[in-house]
Amino acid sequence: MASDLPCSLQLYAELPGHDERAWQVAWNPAKPLLASCSADKTVRLYSYRTDPFDPSKISFSHLTTIPTEHAKTVRSLAWSSSGKTLATGSFDANIRIWEQTEASEDDDESEEWECIGFLSGHETECKSVAYSGTGALFATCSRDKSVWVWEDAEFQCLEVMMDHSQDVKCVSWHPTEEILASGSYDDTVKLYIDHPDEDWLCFATLTGHTGTVWSVAWAPRGDYLASSSDDLTIRIWRRTAEHAWEFAHQLKGHTRSIYSISWGTGKGDNLGWIASTGGDGKINVWEISESPQRDAARATLSSRLVAAVSSTHDIYDVNSVQWCPRSGFGELLSTTADDGSVRIWKLSSKE
Repeated sequence: MASDLPCSLQLYAELPGHDERAWQVAWNPAKPLLASCSADKTVRLYSYRTDPFDPSKISFSHLTTIPTEHAKTVRSLAWSSSGKTLATGSFDANIRIWEQTEASEDDDESEEWECIGFLSGHETECKSVAYSGTGALFATCSRDKSVWVWEDAEFQCLEVMMDHSQDVKCVSWHPTEEILASGSYDDTVKLYIDHPDEDWLCFATLTGHTGTVWSVAWAPRGDYLASSSDDLTIRIWRRTAEHAWEFAHQLKGHTRSIYSISWGTGKGDNLGWIASTGGDGKINVWEISESPQRDAARATLSSRLVAAVSSTHDIYDVNSVQWCPRSGFGELLSTTADDGSVRIWKLSSKE
């Protein structure tokens, strides 16, 4: 029962606006901005600020809507690490890169965004886009079974990898190293590096899921990786050597496919919080801890469910969940769903 859990997850703000299904939400890592994308082919940007008289209060407001000119659904979006550019991936198979236009003398902060890059190459729907921690690289994946690595400065493709046997659902970069993870309809997670002798290659395939892998999320310190699946589980993988990973722990708590997970920094002496959501409309928040061992690679993981909320978007599937990465806002979660809305949640201790 949610009433027995140590924390509560309260609805903090509802940001309606999309005319159709909202697919993904992303917090800007450097600025008080939040972006969402939708089947209505737009990106909506929201700003937020703390009350100068009461820092515990945060207000959200719609800033602008970007008519992306994508021909089909905007399925994914991602901010660069600097927060200056935004990438969108669409079912039209293309990727667009957006940058805020410079403010005029009469306008302290421009709310206009322009497309500075148009990237094509995927044969069919682009399912996910992701920037590396340095911002120098970004990755895309597609229903065409491919994962592409791009160089950000000139928008040049560095490598096309065809290691998955089915539709690739997600890509995500290691927080500090240039290691890329992908999840697929083929039930696997694959890891890639830029090998000095062979360019980009897949160095590990993580198996164990018995259904589509919808989402992957790195631990903030980078030595664990989580993946969520159609099989109703979240699997956590541990790094045991530079290029070796193994299964370490499993979470269960959903009754339908787990479409999205996010690993936040959390509080206290632990590995952070994993938030999960999906087809059952529920949000679970897990605290992940590590038992110290003489051999760090064999440390034992433990988890406890600290908060849970059902029917978070009424009867609708929830497609995306994301912790806010900015300092001072780590207890905020955002979600998007088939109802077209963005909702903000705040995790609080009951103690």
